[in-house]
Order: sequence, then structure tokens, then C-alpha cells
Amino acid sequence: MGVDAPRILIGAEELATGVARLGAEISAAYGDGVVLVAVLKGSAVFLADLVRAMTVVPHVDFLAISPYAPGTGRVQLLKDLEIDIAGRDVVLVEDIVDTGLTATYILGELARRSPRSLAACALLDRRTTRIVPTPLAFVGFSVGTEFLVGYGLDFSERYRNLDMVAVGDIPTLQNDRDAYVKALYGR
Repeated sequence: MGVDAPRILIGAEELATGVARLGAEISAAYGDGVVLVAVLKGSAVFLADLVRAMTVVPHVDFLAISPYAPGTGRVQLLKDLEIDIAGRDVVLVEDIVDTGLTATYILGELARRSPRSLAACALLDRRTTRIVPTPLAFVGFSVGTEFLVGYGLDFSERYRNLDMVAVGDIPTLQNDRDAYVKALYGR
């Protein structure tokens, strides 16, 4: 017996509307242009749609960080920016802000580089699990504590390509990381 498809939390049309709103908000706030710094890999899908929704010309760069080292609460910068952000308006683009630890770490790293202004944009904001206060200037959707996949969010590198955000069942996925593939893709 196959597994049912995961429950859709945010469908494709609702995502498109939310991203368009965020693109308009960021464009209005930074009429002279802005540097968008995206965190790999999860925010890449969101960033691509966000850039297309903007009416100002953004510069785009990427950061990558390691997962938290067990028991340390520390991450390591794996890929740094290629452009100098000193004196420029910068918006950190995140797929989801959960505990706030990662976003706060990255915002601190970016602030040390003397941007003219620094703000954060999150497609998904999970305020209920926040450990550290993390100011988000631009928020697409507030979400609960469910495990989410799709639109850049993955489980074991699966489901990033979905045009929706869906609720995944962790035990089901741990048992079979491809559990939803047939239900979602018909194979």
C-alpha cells in the first residue's frame, strides 16, 4: 500500500502571491537597488522567484554554512560572499527562520562588513520556536511547528523542487526518504 501525498500547507498560487508581495515590499524599500544574500541551498528556489518579482535591480550573492556541530551550537561559513557589501543596502534571504540561531549568526557576520543597511527576509517564519530574537523586516508566511518540505525545503535532498510547501511526516520519511515521490510525481 502506498503512502498518501503530504498535506499542502501553502499551494503554488498562494506562494506566488506571497513572493510577489515580498518583491514589491523590498523594491519599495530599496528604490536604488539592493544586494540580496541568499543562504544555500534552501533559499535558492525562493530567491529565484523573488528576484523576478522585484522592480529594482538586485545584486545577488550566496553564503553557505555548515550544520550546527553537535553539542556546540556553532556553525562554520563554508562559502563566503563574492562581492563587497560595505556601504550597500543588504537583505538576507532565508527560506525559513526557525530558532533564529542561523539567521542571527549570518546577520552578525554581514553586519561586521559595514553595509549601509541590513535587513532579513524570510519566506517562512516559525516564531513559536524562536530561541533568539531575530528581526525580520520582510515575512512571507507564518508557520507552525510541522516539518515542511517543498519550495527549497528538503528531506535528505528530496522535495526541494515542489511548487508548494507541504507538511511531511518525519517517521514516514525516515523509513523511506522517497515515500511521497509516487503520490506527488506519479512514479
